[in-house]
Amino acid sequence: MPHGIHHVTAMAGRAHRNLDIYARTLGLRLVKRTVNFDDPGTYHFYYGDETGQPGSIVTFFPWEHAAPGQVGVGETMETALRIPETAVAFWTHRLVAAGLRHEAPQKRFGETVLRVRDPDGMRLALVGVPGLEAEPAWSTAEIPAEAAIRGVHSVGLLLADPAPTAAILTDVLGFAEVGRDDEVVRYRAVDARDAGVGATVDLHTAGGPARGRLGAGSVHHVAFRAADDAAQADMVARLADRHGITTTGQRDRNYFRSVYFREPGGVLFEIATDQPGFAVDEPIASLGTALKLPPQLEPRRAAIEAVLPQVA
Repeated sequence: MPHGIHHVTAMAGRAHRNLDIYARTLGLRLVKRTVNFDDPGTYHFYYGDETGQPGSIVTFFPWEHAAPGQVGVGETMETALRIPETAVAFWTHRLVAAGLRHEAPQKRFGETVLRVRDPDGMRLALVGVPGLEAEPAWSTAEIPAEAAIRGVHSVGLLLADPAPTAAILTDVLGFAEVGRDDEVVRYRAVDARDAGVGATVDLHTAGGPARGRLGAGSVHHVAFRAADDAAQADMVARLADRHGITTTGQRDRNYFRSVYFREPGGVLFEIATDQPGFAVDEPIASLGTALKLPPQLEPRRAAIEAVLPQVA
């Protein structure tokens, strides 16, 4: 049964700038252009690999005039993406050319890490992983396959007390502790201990009591994989029976079915099914090229398109 991160959803500012950074500068594929189902005057962009496989996806709600967010305790402090170890120099030069704020490469758990912020202030990292050149990759005219990003590496959560969150990761979501580095404890999906897209969660012990503020550059939630409805229902039951945590009811997001809950440290978690996937309403070859709406919003298409910002 697959385990790991399904996707990471964040908030952004201007839609066209978000597209430029993630689809052009970082070279991710725009696999779905849709709207926030709960706020259909706002886009929802999904970026990932060629098919949008679980674990490759980073999504954004872009609001044109969103105030900046502030990272704090009980939030996702970093979203890391996988790159081939041999491509670290390529990405260092590319980040400089793009004018993105970044730090010098450093080692973390034996891997080379390039920390960078997007124009909204979202904290990203590119993590060099040996042997990724052999994995399939979505390449662009500017980013060759041998350097391309291969999905989500990990998320870093900033917590006052990591222990209750660790219990959810290990008892419900299919992770196991694999290492410690200073104040960081690393967990990896049990079926992907040596490698794998979306396989890692790092728990950081907070140094102070400051709470964060959601806004542009903030991660809204982290979604974890469930193979199907039955696996999701088992996780929901385990949360309730063993941890006293109640989730929302299941919500149909067209490309997966979701439940949500606030984990003990304060981070909003989602459990999303792998199915039906992003090709349910358009062919793989043309993913992300047209605005897709769920059936309940299709009758309002003209009004929705009239208020959405113009993007290329």
